[in-house]
Amino acid sequence: MGLPARGVLAGFVAIAAFAVYTNSLGCGFVFDDISAIKDNRDLRPHTPLKNVFYNDFWGTPMYKEQSHKSYRPFCVLTFRWNYMIHQLDPMGYHFLNVILHVGVCILYFRTCLMFLSDLASFVAALLFAVHPIHTEVVTGVVGRAETLSSLFYLGALIMYTKACKSKRTTAWRPMVMSMVSVFIAMLCKEQGITATAVCVLYEIFVVQKVKALDILLAIKSAFGGNKINPTWSVEGTKRLAALTLVTFSLLILRLHIMGSRLPVFTRFDNPASVASTPTRQLTYNYLAAVNLRLLFLPSDLCCDWTMGTIPLIESIFDPRNLWTLAVHTLILGLLSTAVFTRNRQVSVIIIMSLALLILPFLPASNLFFPVGFVIAERVLYAPSMGFCMLVGHGWSILAEKRCPKISTILLVLLLVSHSVKTFVRNYDWIDEYAIFMSGLKVNVNNAKLFNNVGHALEGQGRYKEALDYFNEAVLVQGDDIGAHINVGRTYNHLKMFKEAEDAYLRAKSLLPKAKPGESYQARIAPSHLNVFVNLANLIAKNGSRLEEADLLYRQAISMRADYTQAYINRGDVLIKMNRTKEAQEVYERALFYDSNNPDIYYNLGVVYLEQGKASQALAYLDKALEFDPEHEQALLNSAILLQELGREELRKVARERLLKLLRKDSNNERLHFNLGMLAMDDHDTASAERWFRNAVALKEDFRSALFNLALLLADEQRPLEAAPFLNQLVRFHPDHIKGLILLGDIYINNIKDFDAAENCYRKILQLDPANIQGLHNLCVVMVERGQLHLAAQCLEKAAALAPDQDYIKKHLSIVKSRINRLPPEQRESTEIFDDSFLHTPIEKDDIDSTDPANGQFLGKSESIFLNHGVIHNHIGGINNDPLRRNNNYHIKGGQNPKNSRSLPEVKSQFPRPSEHLPNIPESTRVLEDVMNKDTSELEFVRNRGMKVVKPN
Repeated sequence: MGLPARGVLAGFVAIAAFAVYTNSLGCGFVFDDISAIKDNRDLRPHTPLKNVFYNDFWGTPMYKEQSHKSYRPFCVLTFRWNYMIHQLDPMGYHFLNVILHVGVCILYFRTCLMFLSDLASFVAALLFAVHPIHTEVVTGVVGRAETLSSLFYLGALIMYTKACKSKRTTAWRPMVMSMVSVFIAMLCKEQGITATAVCVLYEIFVVQKVKALDILLAIKSAFGGNKINPTWSVEGTKRLAALTLVTFSLLILRLHIMGSRLPVFTRFDNPASVASTPTRQLTYNYLAAVNLRLLFLPSDLCCDWTMGTIPLIESIFDPRNLWTLAVHTLILGLLSTAVFTRNRQVSVIIIMSLALLILPFLPASNLFFPVGFVIAERVLYAPSMGFCMLVGHGWSILAEKRCPKISTILLVLLLVSHSVKTFVRNYDWIDEYAIFMSGLKVNVNNAKLFNNVGHALEGQGRYKEALDYFNEAVLVQGDDIGAHINVGRTYNHLKMFKEAEDAYLRAKSLLPKAKPGESYQARIAPSHLNVFVNLANLIAKNGSRLEEADLLYRQAISMRADYTQAYINRGDVLIKMNRTKEAQEVYERALFYDSNNPDIYYNLGVVYLEQGKASQALAYLDKALEFDPEHEQALLNSAILLQELGREELRKVARERLLKLLRKDSNNERLHFNLGMLAMDDHDTASAERWFRNAVALKEDFRSALFNLALLLADEQRPLEAAPFLNQLVRFHPDHIKGLILLGDIYINNIKDFDAAENCYRKILQLDPANIQGLHNLCVVMVERGQLHLAAQCLEKAAALAPDQDYIKKHLSIVKSRINRLPPEQRESTEIFDDSFLHTPIEKDDIDSTDPANGQFLGKSESIFLNHGVIHNHIGGINNDPLRRNNNYHIKGGQNPKNSRSLPEVKSQFPRPSEHLPNIPESTRVLEDVMNKDTSELEFVRNRGMKVVKPN
């Protein structure tokens, strides 16, 4: 068949490969995608590119014990490229995965043509393109490591065939390209290094045309007998020497990168790895047979085969050993055929097919070292090339010599069924809940699947349902520490703290006990130490048990000195205990083990804020942003801190950071509020009003936004527009004294509703009997009503409570002078000022903010607010001195803040007698205590230390 026809066949293979995975483009990030992509800082543009070459596939430094030692920097670079283009939009990642699979299929078709007929190659490539076993690789984004590695794996073999077209000459340029391809394949997935072994077999059996039987005879002659000297070229020796040198060099490099240490896995990841002889050997051999069965019959596919999915084979009489024996017999039969057949082409096909089937599988076979899984469908991507080649060759024999019609019908049925299975299987990867539920249909003995379904439900806030699955995981695998941790965490979400603590204590009791002379650190899985952090986090909610929580953190640190999460959480507890100096030392120690962790720098910034060191705090917050420019808490708190410094150029940076956060979450009312505060500092009242209104629209009970918006409107001579927001404020927060004072002022000066004003001031005095502002303004209400005798008694009470306030004495003098000017019969009065409410204050906790009666001071003037909300009422001027706020960690506006500007005071409109009285200008306000913009919500976010850690 000519090149044009081959091109058509290749195009058909490519179309089939793309078609069966079109629905994968709508899938999200699931399972390992979360750790490798969403949570991997190495993908972010701000992370130094060199980190990709120092960290493993999941972003963990290779030197750390927590690292899985999966060194795949080239694959991570492609993820980083995806992120640079479209951040975390899953479609782009899935699209590239499908394109890479199409590329592998085309190269695989090209490879098959070197050994099979055109039609057999087409069948093998088509089967490979639609085989359901590949869905985990193509539809799961992290499967890209397999496709990339296979792409360069096949490229290395193809380049090698070009380098040795002749036995007596070597084309060194394609030879070098082949070795570079092997190197890149290894940087995509560890199995890539086995490509050199495939090239060695190609050199021996294809280029040098050595027969398999001749090798056996040569081995036999080495131990005595007739000498057998297979023909061999010098160039072949050179090429094999180059392959050997490259292989050993890559192995040494890989071991050096790993630090000559294997990754640490638990017995749940691979139960057979900790089993005794012969259980371990029997189980390992059976697992190889199960993998081959999945290639033959991919009906029951599952995303996770760990834990108790496949019970250990503990006896040679286990009937499953028969399947192991059958598979080994099949492989030996194929090898025997390759050795003893007289057809050299058949021998080459079988040998190269078995090479592609077995060699890429060896790193995952547990033969050289234990792996962190029982079965993983993804590792069958490359081995399936050899399997499909055998199927293509077998089909060609049936089609050409035996029964062409039946073989064609069977082939069509196989391809159609596989295509449908693949297409349907893709939908299982749509989200985490779907993929793990599909796994439970296959493996009901896998506690990890129950845990992961629980995690998926937990992420949706369905805690009660999640708890059912976590409890089921405990029933399936009672000694699974992670399952007990999950149960405890879910109880914590459900506010069932006693049950949560009991679950954590059960998990803690399952930790391995220290043995004399044995390192405890080496025997405990890093993820299991999370039980200490989660239990301590729970206990720390009780302020009386902070020392107990601190002890648990210290215990976790004593087991693993590099357990940075324990340092982070311990620092937060130390801050709660006001031991900020110790917290600082703890965070600095954590930096010793993880100097690139933005959370630690952020927490150090929090410590310095607690210590009142604003400049040092800002430096650490900026350092956190250097490592993670998207760090939300650092962006927010540094913006607030920059605003507090009061410099115009810094406010610009603060605004940029807040707007950056707003682009990520436009429904965060605090961002709108803080932007409003910045606008106020810039004297941009129009923008401030807009931001405050946005904040109130997003959170109708937003205390500070409501008050500051009302204050702004009052400053702008728009008191009737301010009143509805003040009523909304006191409805939700009936203890807001500032709001009550400002509302009372508007009732007196603008609405003339003295009953509503009195209601405001009496509420203030019930909350705070010593509040001179409220008491004095209540006296003013009495003056406005003409109740001069009551007003005099009220002012006398105020003067007694605040003898240093001259304005009260002046107003008392005015009132007494007015009384003295009254007719004699009106100078005496039996009215007595009732101050009993001053002696029976109400507690703020006793106020029911949900009671509609509380905070309702509209009175008879309610219609004014509803119908005349836009009326501008011009009242007396307001002191517009620049704002001055302190730089404390918690920036909360107190009831009587210092160094802040005054609110409008209640205007005294005393009737003027004919004789001259002390002049009290119309613009005078009675509220002598100044009040600032309410900044009670302008406080720094608590550090990230108290986050709950999920076990892996």
